[in-house]
Amino acid sequence: MSGTDTRSLVRLSKQPSVRDTVTRALRSAIISGEMQPGRVYSAPSLGEEFGTSATPIREAMLDLVREGLVVAMPNRGFRVTEVSSHDLAEVTELRLFLEPPAVEKATPLIPESAFAELRSKADDIVAAAERGDLVEYLSADSDFHLAILQYAGNARLTQLIQSLRSQTRLFGLAELYERGHLTSSAKEHHTIMDAIEDRDAVRARDLVVSHIEHVKGDWSGHTVGEPHPAEANG
Repeated sequence: MSGTDTRSLVRLSKQPSVRDTVTRALRSAIISGEMQPGRVYSAPSLGEEFGTSATPIREAMLDLVREGLVVAMPNRGFRVTEVSSHDLAEVTELRLFLEPPAVEKATPLIPESAFAELRSKADDIVAAAERGDLVEYLSADSDFHLAILQYAGNARLTQLIQSLRSQTRLFGLAELYERGHLTSSAKEHHTIMDAIEDRDAVRARDLVVSHIEHVKGDWSGHTVGEPHPAEANG
């Protein structure tokens, strides 16, 4: 009896870690475009790719269903949600309402002892950009921004912004790297850190506004103010 209980405890302690790891990897692959919008993926085939069983894949996919990144297709698998230019504009607008004021609030509250770690996270973003590792770029970018937002002291707001960030698929990220512009975009995180370390909350807020606008501007493969290619196609 005790042996059976121990094995159960071992399974319970390991499973959340596998699920979280798989969820994070799938989320990054979807956001970066490695998993194609509109395509249906089965849990067994993804399990083979990730070197795990289909169970944590299905569990992770159900988490992503709740985030709006995939849609469950009965007896088929999961379809990656297609994000239109209209969707992108709406999510970006919400982020502009929420994220810059939160950074402004957090700036005077971030302890100096946290600066080194935040700088390190910014370094990770730049390093990933230089390597062209888009999945790691998105992961490091999310880590940096969410680490700052936690100091605003509103966990629900941070969770909401995290969800909005996940819904924003950066259509032109690969193209941005190919044009040699991704690294310069990555270095903006150091500029944001400069403002935070100077305790210039207004400047930090304004820099985050510019950074988010890249989602519908440079990161979407067109200039801010011009129609997105998808809009031009109807």
